[in-house]
Parts: sequence; C-alpha cells; structure tokens
Amino acid sequence: MLNGGKVAVGPILPEDLARLFLWGDDPEIARLNEPYLPKNPDRERDFWLNPMGDPRRIFMAVRHLGRAEIAGYIQITAIEPIHRSANLGILIGRVEDRGRGLGREAMELAVRFCWDHLNLSRLSLAVHADNVSAIALYEKLGFATEGILQKAQFIAGRWVDLRLMALIHPQRA
Repeated sequence: MLNGGKVAVGPILPEDLARLFLWGDDPEIARLNEPYLPKNPDRERDFWLNPMGDPRRIFMAVRHLGRAEIAGYIQITAIEPIHRSANLGILIGRVEDRGRGLGREAMELAVRFCWDHLNLSRLSLAVHADNVSAIALYEKLGFATEGILQKAQFIAGRWVDLRLMALIHPQRA
C-alpha cells in the first residue's frame, strides 16, 4: 500500500467490484474515457481481479487514507520493461471526491511507484482535449503535451480530440 496525506493506493479487492461495475456501466463516466458499452460482469471481474494474466498492466485502488471504500483507480498499462515506458490513467469515480486533491495525490504516488518500483523512464497518457481540469492536473505534475489526435474517439454522438501527454523521469532522460 502506498500512502499519501489524503489517499492510499493499493490492490483492488473483491469487495471493490460492485463500485467498479457501477462506474463501468455509467455512461457519464464512460464519456470521460471511451464510448459507452454495456459491460459483462464475468469479464469485468476477471479484468479487475486478474491483471497478472497480462504482466503489462497493473491496476490499483485509490482510497481515502484510513477508509476501506474505493474512491477511484489507477491503471498502469502497456508496460514495456525494455523501453522503460508505460501508459498511465486515473479515474476518481465518486463525484463527491472530485476536485479535492485525491486525483493529484494518487497520481503523484503512481508516478513515484513507476519510477521507484518499475524502474520506468517515460509515462504517457491520452486525455480528451476538452477535459480542462484533467489537463491542468497533468501539467501540474510535469506532463507535457506531445500532440493532438484529431477526432480520435466517437463518444455520445460527437467526435473527441485526444491530447497526448508524457512525463520523462528527470534523471533518466
């Protein structure tokens, strides 16, 4: 478990599945990430609880420090040990938890985990180009824009541009 001042980041547990299923089946949350598609609970269970079936991905729960209930999650995907790179993503699923600094602290812990435990040198992410608050967070963490994928996703009846951002470890650049 990785602890900050507000959040703890650690394993996803079976008791987290109900909330993860709700978030995965919520069109408003899906709108932030991908086109909404109904989810199959059996596949979702395997997806969340068996990430080691794919050693190139790690999922971690974000919790308020000292509380058991999941507030969100971190995804580290496309882990490339030879290139020392990965993709990073976050979702704070509970609306009442957004805008309180949980996402920033969870991302700081995740970046430190990637640097210190996975020995990575580069972290990438893609964010909707109109998600101003997420872009501001990533910039505060040191991520830089590398490009824009125009009309990259079709979500809720409209095309969405994706901003590609990356963070390079300062001593390994």
